[in-house]
Amino acid sequence: MTCKGICTRYKAQKPVGSGRYACGQKRCQICEIFIKWDGLWCPCCGYRLRTKPRNLKYKAKLRAKKSTIAQPIEIRS
Repeated sequence: MTCKGICTRYKAQKPVGSGRYACGQKRCQICEIFIKWDGLWCPCCGYRLRTKPRNLKYKAKLRAKKSTIAQPIEIRS
């Protein structure tokens, strides 16, 4: 499995104010690039895309961001 250069068409820009994984970007370990892709497999090399961070610090950040989004907002009248 090697990079064929197809992934450069799907290269994702770094988001401002939030993390890459939180925005839905995925990383290919073979191509060494973050891409905006709906599937689980890299369109270029066929390798499985990483959808979550490996670093403990960034895992905690992602969990915190997801939990704040998932909580319903209370409206008091």
